[in-house]
Amino acid sequence: MKQLVLASTSPSRRELLQRLHYPFVTVAPLADETPLPAESPEQLVQRLAEAKALSVRQQFPDALIIGCDQVAVVGETILGKPGDHQRAVAQLQRLSGQLVRFVNGLVLYNAATGRCHKDVIVFAVTFRTLDAARIERYLHQEQPYHCAGSFKSEQLGIALCEAFHGEDPTALVGLPLIRLVTWLELEGVVVP
Repeated sequence: MKQLVLASTSPSRRELLQRLHYPFVTVAPLADETPLPAESPEQLVQRLAEAKALSVRQQFPDALIIGCDQVAVVGETILGKPGDHQRAVAQLQRLSGQLVRFVNGLVLYNAATGRCHKDVIVFAVTFRTLDAARIERYLHQEQPYHCAGSFKSEQLGIALCEAFHGEDPTALVGLPLIRLVTWLELEGVVVP
């Protein structure tokens, strides 16, 4: 059985990966998440997903390592994790009534062979018009300060949406399982 490593401390990503019923370990990756000048959202998440996976390869020289990153994009503006309540309010005001793209970088790195699968998967959400009271209620109940765009669809955040647009709803949570399962199978892991 090949060792599987999730290079992420995200509880949501851990919960998603548990759906596959394949044993894995999580480890905190090391990556500077500062965007580079003129870097597109797609380039940013792809670079960070790969950097996260590669940052733990020496600890797990025979493992399959998953690296991932996500940003929310409104127009040309990239929204990362807000970190605090004030920034979360500002982000949700920005998302109100908008079509928002959640751009995911995903990497599966085989540390034993050096083979690296990588892609960018996008899932979009049309948000309802959000008034200040709704934003405050949502933030006080969910506290999504570690989520791109201050949005957690898997719980109360669903009430902020009008429509979903995309092929893999797990991409919205930050770990596109459909693509990941394809790559795991290419690396000899059978799921389920």
